[in-house]
Parts: sequence; structure tokens; C-alpha cells
Amino acid sequence: MTRLFRRSRHKVGLAPGTVAFVGEQKSAHVRLRVLDYDAQEFSERDLARAEEALPYRNPPRTAWLNLDGLHDTTLLSRIGEQFGIHPLALEDIAHVHQRPKLEDYGDHLYVVIKMLTFDEEQTRILSEQISLVLGRSYALSFQEREGDVFEPVRQRIRSGAGRARRRGADYLAYMLLDAVVDNYFVILERIGERIEALEERLVADATPALLQEVHALRREMILLRRAVWPLREVTGGLERSDSELISDDTALFLRDLYDHTIQVIDAIESYREMLSGLQDLYLSSISHRMNDVMKTLTIIATLFIPLSFLAGVFGMNFDFMPELHWRWSYPLFWVAIVAIGTGMLIFFRRRGWL
Repeated sequence: MTRLFRRSRHKVGLAPGTVAFVGEQKSAHVRLRVLDYDAQEFSERDLARAEEALPYRNPPRTAWLNLDGLHDTTLLSRIGEQFGIHPLALEDIAHVHQRPKLEDYGDHLYVVIKMLTFDEEQTRILSEQISLVLGRSYALSFQEREGDVFEPVRQRIRSGAGRARRRGADYLAYMLLDAVVDNYFVILERIGERIEALEERLVADATPALLQEVHALRREMILLRRAVWPLREVTGGLERSDSELISDDTALFLRDLYDHTIQVIDAIESYREMLSGLQDLYLSSISHRMNDVMKTLTIIATLFIPLSFLAGVFGMNFDFMPELHWRWSYPLFWVAIVAIGTGMLIFFRRRGWL
């Protein structure tokens, strides 16, 4: 949280709507790519300049423009001018620490979501802000770096399979949002596997290192919850929106997307409870182990109480003590010691203390 405020410090004093990149630059290059299609035709190409995107503001077909890399604010501002994007939306696009939300600017809708991916090498969740701008016949997507979860959407458009090419830009926006939400289920599956593995290891041997893994998972669940919980408002707002940019047919698919979002939220809450249970399991295991140690030490101490008493009595240096000069005193002393210890152990076992 402190880093977030530190990164936003240079925006202080700027006028609202000023495009200033706030965040970590995750891509060295900027790439602007367009997919232009209808039911019969399809084309895909990279654009070298923002001015080349102007024909796609009111295309005869559906256009999807994707920008990878947000640090080039000049290019971002030119795209905003070409498509008439509201300055406040442009400001939010460049500020990559936005909360997922939906804004209606009349002739276009602006949506912020969080795309999550699982880093296999570092075994942690990576978060990236995705901004979507929906117009009447176009959809713009803005990403921090190359690489996303939208490749299945591109393949459907390229192949012409299903209804992707027969519907408009609102259905395209739905497909992009659905791809992000579907990937949440992949993330949850990986987290579920890690929780199950942690539970088995905690039952076998609870160590401080495992507790650290539990805390790391809880932090990732907080990240996931922050990304998904506001998305419920976004998908619900799109479903109930009276904007002319969203058709009634697409609203039905958005309702299904809303249901998927609720399922993800329910799974997140369940996993959070499971992680809290793992922490309680760790504490219970440590407490049980400590009780076993204390029980063992208590039994040992109890065994030595009468033995110490006998040793203390026969260790006193008095001249006139009974059996002090008796020939069998020493063997009798050890017989008494062994008998008392054995008897106490038998008594403890019958009482269920051992």
C-alpha cells in the first residue's frame, strides 16, 4: 500500500484527465494490433501509428484494437483523441492501480478489470490491469505487457467458429471479460491443489516453514479477492445497463458471466476459510506436540519424586540410622527404587496417562 501511494506522488497537482503513467513498466515495446471482422471476412494486422486506427472508429465491420504497453502516454493520448475517449478514462487507463469498475460515458463504456495469471516458476499469482473501451462497433483493450488470456478469443474470431463473428462489439467485450473470469477458475484450481498439499504436510509435520506458506497463500487470496469482488458490480452493472451499446441478446450472456463471478467469489471465501483452518491446524499441532512434551517431562519428574525422597533419606550423615550398617541395605535400596518406579509406570498406564 505504501508503494502505491509513493508511485502516485508525481500526479499531485496535475489537472483531472491528465494522462500520466503510474505503475511499473512491464514491457519494453509498445504494440498496437487490430482485428477487423464480420461473418464473411477477417483481417489482422499491426498498426505503426495511432492515426492508422482512425478508420476503425466507425468501421463497417467489428473492430478490436489491442494496445500492449501503457508507458507511451503520447500514443495513448493520440488513440484517445482518435476514438473520443473521455479524458478521465484515459487517465485511469494510464494509472494501473485502479479498482475494477464500470463507467458510462454515453457514446462509449469504460471497464477496468484485473487479469490474473499463475507464475509456475515462482508459484505465485501475477496481476495486470486490463482496460476495455466499448464503442458502437469497436472494442479497445489496453494491457500493461504482451501476453494475455485472450488467445482463445482470437482463435475463435480467426476460425469463424461459433457466434463470435456474427455478433457485434458488445459480444466481443463479453468474450474478453469471460476469458478473464474463466482464467480465475484456473487460478483457483491451482490454489486448491496447494491448499490440499499444505494440509497433508501440516498433518504429517507442522513446521514454521509451512506456516509461512500458509501466510503467503492468504496474501494471494487477498489479492484475488480484491480483483474479483468489485467485478461483481461490473458484470452486474453491464447486465442491467440501459446503454444502447449493449444488446438484449448480449445481456443474457452477461447474466451468465455474473453467475460465474459469484461462483468465483464463493470459491474464494471457501478457500479463505480453509486457510484459516490450516492456521488453526498448525497451532493445534504445535499445542498437541507441546502437551506431549510436557506430559513426558511431568511423568519423568513424578517418577523421580519418591526416588529423590529415598535417596535423600539414605544420604543423610547421621551416626545412628537404622539399616545404615546392614549388609543388604544397598541392594534393598535399589530393589525399592525399581519397584516404586515400575509400580508408578503401571499405575500411569492403567489410568491412561501413557
